[in-house]
Amino acid sequence: MSAEEPKRPWEQRLHEVGARVEEDLRSVVQYINDEVVPDVRRNGSEALRAAAAELQKLARRMDEHAHRTPPPPPPADAPKS
Repeated sequence: MSAEEPKRPWEQRLHEVGARVEEDLRSVVQYINDEVVPDVRRNGSEALRAAAAELQKLARRMDEHAHRTPPPPPPADAPKS
């Protein structure tokens, strides 16, 4: 198809849809850059600290549980030392 030939209706519609998708994608990228990234940068360290505190609690509970429960007996077919 040469540049002088008129586009078929479906080709024109496809071109319009593609242009709209590109425009929407630019808007999404702009929103992420302007709104999401700065907020993550501001609050990211606080979220990491909160996660670290929760992991500390979990580790403490695991340690407490390990000290309360006796270790499982060795399997019956294990070699004796």
